[in-house]
This record gives sequence, C-alpha cells and structure tokens, in this order.
Amino acid sequence: MDAIEIVGGNQLQGEIEISGAKNAALPMMAASLLIPGETRIKNVPRLRDVETMLELLNLLGVEGGYDDHSLRLDASRIASTEAPYDLVRQMRASIYVLGPLLARLGHARVSLPGGCAWGPRPVDLHIKGMERLGAEISLEHGYIVAAAPNGLRGARIAFDISSVGATGNVMMAAALARGTTRVENAACEPDIVALADFLNAAGARITGHGTKLIEIEGVSSLRAIEFTNIPDRIETGTFLVAGAIAGGDIVCTHARPDHLTHVLSRLRDMGCDISVEADRIRLRAGSPLQSVDVTTEAYPGFPTDLQAQFMALLAVARGTAVIVETIYSDRFTHVPELERLGAHITLRGNVATVRGVESLQGTRVMSTDIRASSALILAGLVAQGTTTVSRVYHIDRGYEAIERKLSGVGALIRRIRLDDPLA
Repeated sequence: MDAIEIVGGNQLQGEIEISGAKNAALPMMAASLLIPGETRIKNVPRLRDVETMLELLNLLGVEGGYDDHSLRLDASRIASTEAPYDLVRQMRASIYVLGPLLARLGHARVSLPGGCAWGPRPVDLHIKGMERLGAEISLEHGYIVAAAPNGLRGARIAFDISSVGATGNVMMAAALARGTTRVENAACEPDIVALADFLNAAGARITGHGTKLIEIEGVSSLRAIEFTNIPDRIETGTFLVAGAIAGGDIVCTHARPDHLTHVLSRLRDMGCDISVEADRIRLRAGSPLQSVDVTTEAYPGFPTDLQAQFMALLAVARGTAVIVETIYSDRFTHVPELERLGAHITLRGNVATVRGVESLQGTRVMSTDIRASSALILAGLVAQGTTTVSRVYHIDRGYEAIERKLSGVGALIRRIRLDDPLA
C-alpha cells in the first residue's frame, strides 16, 4: 500500500504547472461515444479516474488511449452498451456514458455508480433527465436499464438542484435529440462550459452554457475533432493553499484565475499577496495568516472540492473560522484525521468551527477521499516532524504526481511503501 511521507517546515518557492481538469476531461471522454470517428483531447491528466474511464470506453468498443497527455478516442464502432459494476463502482463519473449511449444507440445498461464513500449523491436527476428526453428507464439488479427505440426528443428540463453531472449528461444526450431542449437551473461550472465547447466544436448547437439556462438544438450527427482541455481549478486552488500554509512564494502556471475568483478573494482576506496574469497566479504567503469564514456554494461560489484543503489552512490561522458546507452536508471525513495532527475543530451538522492553533504535530493519518487526501498532505507541509498519509490511492484519482510537484518547489515529500496491507 502506497503512502506519502512529508517532513514539515520547509517553505515553498518556485513554479507549479497545473494539469488539465479531470472533471472536464471525464465527460468529454464520455462524449466521444457520440462521435463516429477519431477524436483527440489534449491536456488530459494522467490519473486513475481517467484510466478507469478509458478502460470503460475500451470495453464499450472505443479504440485508442494515451499519447503523452493527449487522448485518442475512436468510437466508430460501439461493441457494447453495458457499463459493468466492476468498473462503474470505482468512479461515479462513469454514469456519464448513459446519455451518449442512449442518444447514439437507443439503449444503455449502466451500473449504479460508486466512487468516494462520503455523502448521498443520488442519480435521480440523471434518470429524470433521460426520462424527460423520452427514454424508458427501469432499475434492475443494481443497473439503470434505459431504452429509447424511437430516439430521444427535445424537452424542457428543470432541475430541483443544480447538478454538474446531470447537466452534463442531459446536454450530451440532447445534442442528438430531435428538437430543442431547455435545461433550467443548469450547472454553471467551468467543466460544463468546457463540455459544451467540446460538443459545439464537434457540430452541436448549444447556447447559454455558463448560465442557469442552457438550450440545446439537436443535430443529426457530430464530427471528430481535436480539442484542448481547460486547466484544473481544484488542483490550482490546492497548490495555492500549499503555498499559503507552508509559507514562501509560488506561481501556478497554465492556470485560469477567472475560475477561482472566490478562492483568491479568501486567500487575500487571510493576508496572502496574490497577483494574476492571463494564465499565471502568484501567491506570497501572509504572516500571520488570519482566519476567514467559508461557505461552499455552486459555481461561481466557493467550491466544495476545496473545503477540506481550506480547513487545513484555517487550522493554523490566527483566530476562529466557521466553515458551512452547503453542497454535501457530511463531507467532513477529514476532520478526525486533521484532529490527530493537532487541529482544533468542532463539528455540528454541516457547520465546522475551526480554532487556529500555533502548530500541528506530524503523525500517521489515513485519507478517506480525494480532497481529504490533499488536505492531510497540506497539513503535513506545516506540521512539526513527519506526517505519513496512507491510502493515497484516493489522491491518485484526482491529482497527477502531487508529491513530485510539491517536491519541485521545496517540500520534503516522497511516496513510500507501507508493509501493513490494512493501512
């Protein structure tokens, strides 16, 4: 079992190149199922989740694979419309194949998804979206079984909750549906905008992406394209927090500052000096850091995927901060592990109160999901002594070589092998 070992106390200085966005690459990969030809997606990170999606697409009949940080995907011949449990259980984003399979082939059998263990994230919105587009859906032995023998048709779809996954799935399915689809209360995240840009480049007719109302005018077919993925805003935010928590001066390159407005504002409020250019963000850490309150919200608000990392930062800031988690109310599995490092956190429902302490103490901790893993690594950067984070297979799902990137700016960090198989 791999673990990451960090010796705390080193300041960080230098440049970190940001990888492509995982949460944009995965739906683009699924969207390749809509295209009867070879598509290339550039700036794709080498991650376990990407490899899982690629394995699933290969199983469905898509040919291709990695070429450095590009993906070549040829969906000319689809051999299967079943996404099996053994693959789907590893990653919730596997449900993205539901819409494209229905739209292109008229049927799909997709296992109910897995992924991170925390929090209820039901697939109801995906299913209701497909039903509104004219699909017949049933749940059979843990599988979503969907059929649209007469094709999909445009419809008005109003989401009760703004869902990134359901918005993306409906948008892909509606791209080949007859007529026009209106998606109300649509997700506005950059990942959805990137997916719409990808589909439009392939010949789709989508407008309004980036707003709460998206319209999709169905077309008869899409064409193969080459498309460049956007930078990962969550990875960018994580490394900015690393610079803030460990001190020093770092620059995130190949970034999108406009995707992180609220995060940059909070870091400035904490005392960090931040300057931005078109694709670069420079952070010079403040001393001492000042506590700020954080409330997670749908984009463009503060992202839930950076809540754990900011909790680690607030654990060593001066004063007391309140974190309100409004997206996934029980996304706090990192709290007990941060407390093992010496953080002072009080948790009541979806509200965490973090009282800053003078120092954290390195010890052995265990990660429980992708973002919890990064939070524990960030805490290890400033903790006294050595911190060992186990179960880092979680972090390999969402961060490309995080230990190498942090080491490159001065962190004392390395990947090690633990003898304990239960670690």
